Amino acid sequence: MPKKFKVVLIFLIFVLGIILARFIYIKANEHIYANRVTDYLVNEMEYDESEIASVEGVYGFKLPKFYVVVTFTNEPYIEYVYFAHDRVLQFEYQIIDNKFKGITKEDLRNYDPNGSNN
Repeated sequence: MPKKFKVVLIFLIFVLGIILARFIYIKANEHIYANRVTDYLVNEMEYDESEIASVEGVYGFKLPKFYVVVTFTNEPYIEYVYFAHDRVLQFEYQIIDNKFKGITKEDLRNYDPNGSNN
């Protein structure tokens, strides 16, 4: 093999390794943060697992880089956003179904006024 080919091959392997490492880092952290929030909801907030429709770790381009979106079975039209860095904190909620745009904080069943900035 020519020396130039070996150098190009090593460079390509290095670049591919960096790309894969970044992808693995993001996916692993999304999973870790989702698990932290799930543990918090089940063990500290005492939700039954059947009450939680989905927990999804998300990588964002703004700060914070990682957060978690939770949907509960009793409010499938609301997404609650949690941060799980030092401690788990409900940050905000988003109404995802336009039919329910008139809902207030007082109407929310899973809103945590102690852990939210809304």
